[in-house]
Amino acid sequence: MRRALLLVLCAVLSGCSAVPDPGAQAGPRINPAIGALFLDGTHFCTASVVHSGPGDLLLTAAHCLHDGEGGDYATGISFAPGYHDGVAPYGYWDVTDPRVPDGWAESSDPDLDVGFATAHQTGSTKTLESVTGANTLLTGGGFAHAITLTGYPDEREAPVVCHGSSAQADTYQMRVACPGFTTGTSGGPWVIGADPETELGTVVGVIGGYLYGGDDPDTSYSSYFDTDVATLYRKMDARG
Repeated sequence: MRRALLLVLCAVLSGCSAVPDPGAQAGPRINPAIGALFLDGTHFCTASVVHSGPGDLLLTAAHCLHDGEGGDYATGISFAPGYHDGVAPYGYWDVTDPRVPDGWAESSDPDLDVGFATAHQTGSTKTLESVTGANTLLTGGGFAHAITLTGYPDEREAPVVCHGSSAQADTYQMRVACPGFTTGTSGGPWVIGADPETELGTVVGVIGGYLYGGDDPDTSYSSYFDTDVATLYRKMDARG
């Protein structure tokens, strides 16, 4: 496993500074369908709940789940939806059955830095989606959107939130200018059409892709959600 190396690479390649940009917004409301991924007691990535038949599906960046070329899936990950200030209001959920595109697992293809996993809570019969609600997933939706971007920086105990406009990057990816998205925000969802009451909407991207999400904490990237992502989502959804 190259988990430690991956985090070092993120810090080096993503321009992850120790202090978040003061322009980043730490909103008072915490979206319950978005949360932090934990490993060995420390949160290191971000994930969100997406609608599925089984009601247990998480969406994040592939590099949060799998080390890429020459590596393997991480184990022992948990998800804390709505996490803030050291509190997990909906408890911790065991992350299981992670899946990433073959192109990421075999060659660390940055255009395929998207992954899914399931989440269950020991001793509970409730599904994750029934507790937190869920966003829907859009593939093939184009590059330009008005989005809400959310992520959990390693050095914060609450998410940063930004409203911005996405566009196509020079590569087959999306980018958005949002300040303060440092290490730990990988996997943070790019949501469009959020309901003002529930904050739930449609996910069109996750922080990742180019240099694990970018080389500047003020500009984030996402792999484009194309047919590869749609196929993987359908496989995960069909489990139910």
